[in-house]
Amino acid sequence: MATEKEEVDYSLNNPDTLTKYKTAAQISEKVLAEVSKLCVAGEKIVDICEKGDKLIEEELTKVYRGKKITKGFSHPTTVSPSSFVTPYTPLAGDEKEAAVVLEAGEPVKIQLGAQIDGFGTFICDTVLVPEKDKAQDVVEGRSADLILATYYANEVLLRLMVPPGLLATGTDEEKAKAAAVKPPTQSKITSLLEKVAKAYDCNLVESTTSWLFERNEIEGKKKIVIAPGENTKGEGVPEVGEVWGVEMGVSLGSGKVKQYEQRPTLHRRTTTTYALKRPSSRKVLSEVQKKFGTFPFSLRQLEDERDAKSGVIECVRNNVFRQYEVVGDKDNAPVARLLTTVAITKNGLTRLGGPPALDLTKFKTDKKIEDEEILKILEQPLSRNTGKKNKKKKAAE
Repeated sequence: MATEKEEVDYSLNNPDTLTKYKTAAQISEKVLAEVSKLCVAGEKIVDICEKGDKLIEEELTKVYRGKKITKGFSHPTTVSPSSFVTPYTPLAGDEKEAAVVLEAGEPVKIQLGAQIDGFGTFICDTVLVPEKDKAQDVVEGRSADLILATYYANEVLLRLMVPPGLLATGTDEEKAKAAAVKPPTQSKITSLLEKVAKAYDCNLVESTTSWLFERNEIEGKKKIVIAPGENTKGEGVPEVGEVWGVEMGVSLGSGKVKQYEQRPTLHRRTTTTYALKRPSSRKVLSEVQKKFGTFPFSLRQLEDERDAKSGVIECVRNNVFRQYEVVGDKDNAPVARLLTTVAITKNGLTRLGGPPALDLTKFKTDKKIEDEEILKILEQPLSRNTGKKNKKKKAAE
């Protein structure tokens, strides 16, 4: 009788892995839809974030019941105002920031996510804040330019994530030829996406980063950095068997960013160990380890906000926690962001979780993409039709 535990395969070769990612994604998408409804003019950001977190917790109780599997947040609910680029989650105890309300017409970025057994799916959508009790009209002008530029740039980026030749058809020779094509370099990816942004008189947000996801890790060994700033560069190319968080950021301004004065409240535990001196620091670390593992968390989510604010200082100073600064557009111009969690399989790219499909009929602008190379990329499929859905339909008839 074997006494050694069998090593669990956590790759996408194990169907359980994909199921866990998809379950986390369903929760993330369901809560995103509810939080989007809460984003109306006059509502406090801190209230929306708290309600979003509560919804994630409620949905997590409904899945994998009675199983010894960790479940939790892969990202807290964050709501970032117009010119903010990074996720923003104010504290109830900070009087000035807790009073911040949403303004009609501003593009707000909602980011959140759940994880099952360390497989995190987090997503981000940009919504234009409607007036209270007023249906959203057709969006025109610069707001339409921003949303459409972000949408199409995201669609192009997703297609550039598909490994060359993966979806090739034709003879074996033609398939081999397609597979031999080198994937686009990161500078090529940026130049293609710049064409999309410029078509709508917008700019890419500096250092917008897509990361390889792994179990308990949302910033893996590979990353794609679009419009890289100083001392930043991407590395690696997407391959079959990987899960990525694909991010797109577009600005009506220059796209350059600066650090904002708001308190950083978003943190994440690193793998660094250090003998913390302060009792409040040790208390915070212990709570974070139990509740969030190595996924991002907001100080707002900790039991005692006051203790959290003081305890986190030593943790950040000694690199036990990574602190996410509040960053926004340098010109305070409106920014839109999207984030999609995708799996790359032998059949192409699968959107595990992401923003809802955009109703393009609700956005009117006189601008459009005319670049042939971009239009050709947009025509490409993300995955091959395996015919499973068609078989199901026929069986039901």
